[in-house]
Amino acid sequence: MRRPVVPLLLAAITVLAAACEKKAQPAPAPTPATTPAAATTGGAPGESDTLLLGQVGSLTGSEATFGISGRNGIALAIKEANAQGGVKGRKLAVRVYDSQGRPEEAAQAATRLISQDQVLVLLGEAASSNSLAMADKAQAAGVPMITPSSTNPAVTKKGDYIFRVCFIDPFQGYVMAKFARDRLKMNRVAVLQDNKSAYSVGLTDVFSRKFSEMGGAIAGNESYSKGDTDFRAQLTSIKKMKPDGLFVPGYYTDVGIIARQARELGLTVPLLGGDGWESDKLFELGGEAIEGSYYSNHYSVDNPDARVQGFITKYKAAYGGVPDSVAALAYDAAWLAIDAMKRAPDLSGASIRDAIASTKNFPGVAGTINLDQNRDAVKQAVILKVEGGKTKFVTTIEP
Repeated sequence: MRRPVVPLLLAAITVLAAACEKKAQPAPAPTPATTPAAATTGGAPGESDTLLLGQVGSLTGSEATFGISGRNGIALAIKEANAQGGVKGRKLAVRVYDSQGRPEEAAQAATRLISQDQVLVLLGEAASSNSLAMADKAQAAGVPMITPSSTNPAVTKKGDYIFRVCFIDPFQGYVMAKFARDRLKMNRVAVLQDNKSAYSVGLTDVFSRKFSEMGGAIAGNESYSKGDTDFRAQLTSIKKMKPDGLFVPGYYTDVGIIARQARELGLTVPLLGGDGWESDKLFELGGEAIEGSYYSNHYSVDNPDARVQGFITKYKAAYGGVPDSVAALAYDAAWLAIDAMKRAPDLSGASIRDAIASTKNFPGVAGTINLDQNRDAVKQAVILKVEGGKTKFVTTIEP
């Protein structure tokens, strides 16, 4: 059954800066009836000396962990920046709207943040389809937008006000093709893609082309649509192809179920995927069926770098859990925006845009960020293996 849409005007919750002194607990995905349309953290809204940023994320819906992780990472960055004096002597706050994982809701949220709330920078979304819907609004209004984790190349092609702090699908597709061919010695790989997801289709195209260029063969390509729960027909066809591996460039919500059904049908080859797998829910949904699978990601909690471990410690203290890559990238996106606002000669959209575009060697927790001429981050990727109900770092692949 389709859930009723939560009106964006349902409610607004204001959290005073003093509330930051209390450690927030990880928020469960709330039901639509109780989900606030917006929340403001980091400073009191309405104060003339408060600089307002905006975030759009999937706080409810099937990909709620993305929105919640992103919200936590951004809030942590805002709190730290305010403790250091804010920007140009003014405190920062962030207004958050729920996209429910739907492009149309993401677009409406972006419009409200721009036209009504008059945010200086727009942060989000995690999913590429949602970011594509938001980017049109931000570009038309001349408001800089930074997506933490949307990897589809088309997102930043929307215009010169659109940026990202993550690598893009052509690199991610290359990474997984190279790993499958060189490290896992796979000759034939089948693909199961979400044909309604820009993210999934984009990764499929690049992986398939690169794997073939490296001497491998794509055994076959099956597809599904977001919301499907029975993948047995596609998996039965794939089993007949006798592949060495199965590339599933989807989100954790689908991958966990696909893994279980694949094993039930006797398809035992390793599953391969991208950063859309990143969530603790993957292990809950996939159980033992996801063991021995691999996916590309933006950072690893096993990285001994002091900056990474310091972020993990602060995140655990604030939210009681280990930050995933979405939280790390959202934290980086917020800090990159804050850094640009500090460097900009004024706080107009054009000045902030120019400052973001000039970013070089920015020390992010998910890797050093250098923005190229397309406003995409050029950075390394890591390969993680699912082992023992958690991820294990395998290797790093440079651009």
